[in-house]
Amino acid sequence: MRILVTGVSGFVGSRLVPRLLRDGHELRGFARDPARVTVELPVVTGDVVTGAGLDEALDGIEVAYFLIHSMEPSTDGPFAERERLAAERFARAARAAGVQRVVYLGGLVPQGEAVSPHLASRLEVERVLLDAAPGATALRASIVIGAGSRSFRFLVRLIERLPVLALPSWRDHRTQPIDERDVIELLARAATVPEVAGRSLDVAGPDVVSYRQLIERIRDLLLLDRPTVGIDALGPALLASRLAAAVGGEQHELVGPLMAGLSSDLLPRDDSAATLLGVRLHGLDAAIEHALATWERDEPLAAR
Repeated sequence: MRILVTGVSGFVGSRLVPRLLRDGHELRGFARDPARVTVELPVVTGDVVTGAGLDEALDGIEVAYFLIHSMEPSTDGPFAERERLAAERFARAARAAGVQRVVYLGGLVPQGEAVSPHLASRLEVERVLLDAAPGATALRASIVIGAGSRSFRFLVRLIERLPVLALPSWRDHRTQPIDERDVIELLARAATVPEVAGRSLDVAGPDVVSYRQLIERIRDLLLLDRPTVGIDALGPALLASRLAAAVGGEQHELVGPLMAGLSSDLLPRDDSAATLLGVRLHGLDAAIEHALATWERDEPLAAR
């Protein structure tokens, strides 16, 4: 199949390309800065927010992956507005090009509770993209455990750098992190499996853990002695997220919205995605060990 991968310079996109090539697909990439693309494929330069390059990128494409977010610092308005504009322009160009399937990777959302602005934006993008092509598919994931995952790297850096892990009230909320290898496999199969056409599916690992348990699992596998302490009063949420971003060496534009989404359980609606797509899932400890080992191949971990 002729497939377009947007966000091809990012964590998920760069790992998805080799997997799709193994299936014999004809690939094309789309990126704002082709110099940042580390995988071998033709790349169209453009920007989904402005729409530049989309017509060229989507010409003759059967399946298009939308793996872009707009949470990086920008002077072009709030991230939710940029994400909506990007999705609408991409959907319009995909329909005009006759794309048969769009595959989108979004985020898990709480059931029956208020949704943070970050997750609400993901839902709006999902709504727009599911209307973009007759076989569109949306996958929703929680924290992706991988060496290149910014959320996982942020947690590792916090654990490395803090002698005591002070955890706010969200520490007891639950989620189901997923191994990056499983996300890539699920995305790759979503391009061709008829049963997922027109559907929104939650993708999650097999282990349900609280955020405290997740942090403690990472700490233990880093072979560190860091006590965890529950603290319900860490000051204003904005200040707490800025401090966490500074300690973890991450942009607040990413950390702030992510931390706002931890105020409730983030669990899948069901576990049908892995069955429909025929994917066997890795357990959490195996996912963390693999991510840390991959990380250490490229750069040292201060804690190990």
